[in-house]
Amino acid sequence: MRASGVTDLAYLDSTDAAYVRTFRAQIRARPPGAVVLDRTYFYAAGGGQPADRGLFHVPSGRTVEVVDVTKSGSAVLHRTRGTPGALDDLAVGTEVEGVLDFERRYRHMRLHTAQHFLSARIFARANIRTQKAKLGGREGTLDLEGMVVAGILPELAEDASEALSRPRPVRIRHVPRAEWDLHPSTRSGLVRLAAHIDPVRVIEIDGIDACPCGGTHVRSTDEIGRIAIRDPVPLAGGCCRLTFTLSEETATPSA
Repeated sequence: MRASGVTDLAYLDSTDAAYVRTFRAQIRARPPGAVVLDRTYFYAAGGGQPADRGLFHVPSGRTVEVVDVTKSGSAVLHRTRGTPGALDDLAVGTEVEGVLDFERRYRHMRLHTAQHFLSARIFARANIRTQKAKLGGREGTLDLEGMVVAGILPELAEDASEALSRPRPVRIRHVPRAEWDLHPSTRSGLVRLAAHIDPVRVIEIDGIDACPCGGTHVRSTDEIGRIAIRDPVPLAGGCCRLTFTLSEETATPSA
């Protein structure tokens, strides 16, 4: 289904933007079962990161659930659930207040930054790149282009401990495409960018990694929490899958 309108992805602007919990926006379109806003801080599922969830508060005082968020061209579809009366309040032109389920959002931010960190350290220690990653619930998986030996796991655990004890800032940079394409051999991930992407939104973990990404991330590696890594599982073609989980103890994010 195609939806009319263009949605400004406000969460892309900076790492601080990922911490926004409430915002106001105007309804641009009402495709069946969904709402398209002029701007949003809800993350639409993609790149291995699940969608955000939350609520809309409408002027009548009613509340509508946001149960899924997806992209349709340049529009973001916020799938909604609520009483017939509340859904009727979601008319084109109406201003709503969006409220994110921040516990879910923040868990995905931690997982996503942990994934970038682990992919970078695996590449640095074993010269093995990440083919794809998937985040969900309280764990993440890395599909790697080669087989990681179990002996590297203690070294990765040591790296993860250092990320907590000696925090590294996480930043967003927008790099001209011509500059980004100069050194592909130094990248930890096999990310293939569409030809039209310019500049490239790069997530940079200071001194550790720089990777193109459209997801949400924490401001510092000490917010990730403790990382536990399971033994690698062999996949076809000499590849493997690595699963990691995060502890519930972490630095408290500021608003």
